[in-house]
Amino acid sequence: QLQLVESGGGLVQPGGSLRLSCAASGFTLPDYSIGWFRQAPGKERKGISCIKASDGTTLYADSLKGRFTLSRDNTKNTVYLQINSLEHEDTAVYFCAATKSHFDASGSCPRKSEYSYWGQGTQVTVSS
Repeated sequence: QLQLVESGGGLVQPGGSLRLSCAASGFTLPDYSIGWFRQAPGKERKGISCIKASDGTTLYADSLKGRFTLSRDNTKNTVYLQINSLEHEDTAVYFCAATKSHFDASGSCPRKSEYSYWGQGTQVTVSS
């Protein structure tokens, strides 16, 4: 059974950092692209970034470049999202999702509707 489990969320002060993990089971990570999304209270779920697990190609939403870094460890079947210089506006539930749709560095992340598998989310709260 294909499953994604996020972890690493929590309460952090503005300016702090977090590393979120997305652990995959039931499938081979390099066969998929993994996307990260976040959903703030009362708002729609929006894409943050994506990574093609086979070769590590990553893309980021323009507004988030520089503070967010995606990486993967295929030996652990896990994708990581490092978030630095956290801001109040980063408060949200963060989700990872898997799709067999691929992309290249000159393109864009797969659309939200293309992701077939979703994790349950991990809460990130930025507050002093």
